[in-house]
Amino acid sequence: MTVTRISRRAALKVGGALTAPLILPRSLRASAGAADAIRIGCVGTGRMGRGDMFSLLDRGLDQALNARIVAVCDPDLARAELAKADALERYAEKLPDGPPPEIDVYADFRELLAREDIDAVSISTPDFWHAGHGVAAAKAKKDIYIQKPITLTIGEGQALVKAVRENDVILQTGSQQRSDARFRQACELVRNGRVGELLRVEVWLPPDHGRADPTDAQPPKHFDYDLWMGPTAERPYAEHGVHPRKGFGRPGWLQRHGYTRGMITGWGSHMNDIAQWARGTDVDAGLTEIEARASFPGRGLFDVHTDYFARGKWADGVPLIQRTDPRAGVTFTGSEGWLFVKRGGIAAGPSSILREAIGEDEDRLYVSDDHYRNFLECVRSRRDPICPVEVGHRSNSLCVITHIAMQLERKLEWDPATETFPGDDEANALLDFERRPGWEL
Repeated sequence: MTVTRISRRAALKVGGALTAPLILPRSLRASAGAADAIRIGCVGTGRMGRGDMFSLLDRGLDQALNARIVAVCDPDLARAELAKADALERYAEKLPDGPPPEIDVYADFRELLAREDIDAVSISTPDFWHAGHGVAAAKAKKDIYIQKPITLTIGEGQALVKAVRENDVILQTGSQQRSDARFRQACELVRNGRVGELLRVEVWLPPDHGRADPTDAQPPKHFDYDLWMGPTAERPYAEHGVHPRKGFGRPGWLQRHGYTRGMITGWGSHMNDIAQWARGTDVDAGLTEIEARASFPGRGLFDVHTDYFARGKWADGVPLIQRTDPRAGVTFTGSEGWLFVKRGGIAAGPSSILREAIGEDEDRLYVSDDHYRNFLECVRSRRDPICPVEVGHRSNSLCVITHIAMQLERKLEWDPATETFPGDDEANALLDFERRPGWEL
């Protein structure tokens, strides 16, 4: 097993020693055409991380984009080594006439970020790590493709927005439904009044299920479990509570509080993003009140919500209803019709709504037909991608305040301008969490 390690002292001095001579400064990349490769490091090489790595690898082979994977990182080194091997195999298949790029392996993301020759990173780690990895990447001047939900908490989202904008980096949130023509069509039709006056929005999310064996065990030698826990409270290791030792099945951390919020952010950050996009409240606004109830049955290690129901409203009084439903989609009901959109499908009543074109002088939305390509194009052009940091934060915020309402089981007032619950100390205490010493943002 080959692992590249840089001492912490060396990491502070890494500078030009690791800079490849053909790499141009970020500020010059847009005017350089595509002669210089965008060099990408992948942080997280599990189920989602592998998918993101291969997607960026494949798009980067287009000479108009010209990007290469040059590093992979995971505290589970067996997964990182496998990602390297599989990426090299893909390069050998796709680039038979040329040598593949060198790919280095890291356990600690800080060592990868210390390399000045890396231009961008994909962050495909557990939810509780998104802010820590994202803020550190922004401060290291790396452009970022980050999985949703963009952060675990509201406070983290604010910190990430600040870091991205202060350091002038590109961030694409992995809310890929925005790069789907059906979802864009639905949002344009709603925003331009094709269903009439909007009366309500309904978001349907699939439920979590199953249980996990809480038996403690020793983590495998190739897995730095303490580093994996990072900012969260220490817990005994159990395979079912982290990720499978073999294969890439759905990891157990997706159903454990402290690591995630459950489906309300897992799928909610997708569907509530569409609700916000159609409403035009996706950059700097959101709900003004929320109430929710949810089931939290005993399921061994798994303790996130299963079924739930929530009701909230925007400042103009339009209600948002969220509920558990395996159909997973968004319904917009107006005075003149309705529209339902989900992955792979769109329907309306009357059906003629779907045949209506959007005029040039109407509200036209950002067009992206490929989420990963859009990210790489924006790394080149330095324009914001279709789902920038503010959008990722606001869509996730809607989900997080819904989760807080589930916990407190009462109606909450929310001020989207200050991002606080006015006069509610109990609710405001849940806007962030205390990190383990050494892992502060």
